[in-house]
Amino acid sequence: MLNVKEIRKDFPMCVKQDAGNGKVYLDNAATTFKPYSVIEAVTRYYTDESVNIHRGDYDLSYQVSDEYEQTRKTVARFLNCEEREVIFTSGASASLNLFAYGWAQKFLKKGDVILSSEAEHASNILPLMKAAELTGATIEYIPLTEEGELTIEAFKGAMHDKVKLVSIAHISNVLGFVHPIKELTKITHEYGAIISVDGAQSVPHIKTDVKDWDIDFLSFSAHKMLGPTGVGVLFGKYALLDQMDAFMLGGGNNARFDICGNIQLKNPPFKFEAGTPAIEAVLGLKAAILYLEKVGMDEIEAYEHELKTYAVSQLKDLKNVILYNPHAGTGIITFNVEGIFAQDTAIYLNSKGLMVRAGNHCAKILVEVIKTSETVRASVSFYNTKEEVDRLVDALRTITLEQCIDLSIM
Repeated sequence: MLNVKEIRKDFPMCVKQDAGNGKVYLDNAATTFKPYSVIEAVTRYYTDESVNIHRGDYDLSYQVSDEYEQTRKTVARFLNCEEREVIFTSGASASLNLFAYGWAQKFLKKGDVILSSEAEHASNILPLMKAAELTGATIEYIPLTEEGELTIEAFKGAMHDKVKLVSIAHISNVLGFVHPIKELTKITHEYGAIISVDGAQSVPHIKTDVKDWDIDFLSFSAHKMLGPTGVGVLFGKYALLDQMDAFMLGGGNNARFDICGNIQLKNPPFKFEAGTPAIEAVLGLKAAILYLEKVGMDEIEAYEHELKTYAVSQLKDLKNVILYNPHAGTGIITFNVEGIFAQDTAIYLNSKGLMVRAGNHCAKILVEVIKTSETVRASVSFYNTKEEVDRLVDALRTITLEQCIDLSIM
């Protein structure tokens, strides 16, 4: 059982809240608070180690380069993959775009099919739409249940011989369903296709094992898992990375080039890491992973599910609240208040010190499934408490349209 009271002491934002600023943060699917250890890793680089990596012929550059590569080892252990299969990017969006450019645009052709779902985040589906446009491939969508869940049965029915790429989120950022990636990967490979997984919402919350799941590519961001903004990871099986084209060219990713235009790129992962990276953010990512491992991924998953279940049990009693994902197994709670626009609900909750997100959450085609264009999303992390959930429920119990109109006029 997690000692959440002690955990909150590790997060300066939580410390401020507990000191009495009256705020409750329930937008963890957008980004997470950072523990002191992550902040210290970033500031230590800027105060004690502020040099470039992989370039300097002096001790400090070697030291920082080694720390940078130690992060790659840490990520590889965290995912259960090889170090050379870990590429640092600027975030999940960059990882998904790198895959779409380097693999999808290179290997797909006219008549090929990309199989995805209507619940996908823009960062996953838009690069694939561009790849389809450029290659002549088409995108097909797996039917979802009325609640927006992707089932194995529906996936089997959607698969066929022309599918060359399956690209789906492990956990939907709107509805929070955990899709059975291991089983979906097995079916994908039976058809000779590859699978790319958007792990932005899953890697921070559940134990990840790319080797056991046998997935081909995985993308995620650091900032959703306690780390800094500006850094993410693309995992890819080495043989596939070796075939891929680099999205960017420049210093650091070439072995040699000449005046005639002959270019020899380095092997993965350095092939995909041109230019000076966000060194401090990468070092912060290592600190974030170490913190998550100290708490325990299984413990995090269990506690967040418990908190979500508690929230749903309370919200179900409110006649004015429409819940869209009561059966999802993660900490994402998606809802609306009857007769009140989602953004107006969020503004009202903000007036009560509650920070949530409202809108379509970058999943603009999901409207066809859940039959509404805008929702309110409250998303918990393992540093949230039942008392904070109670604050949300109490605020929704007293919300009225008139109050929201008054706030919009102010």
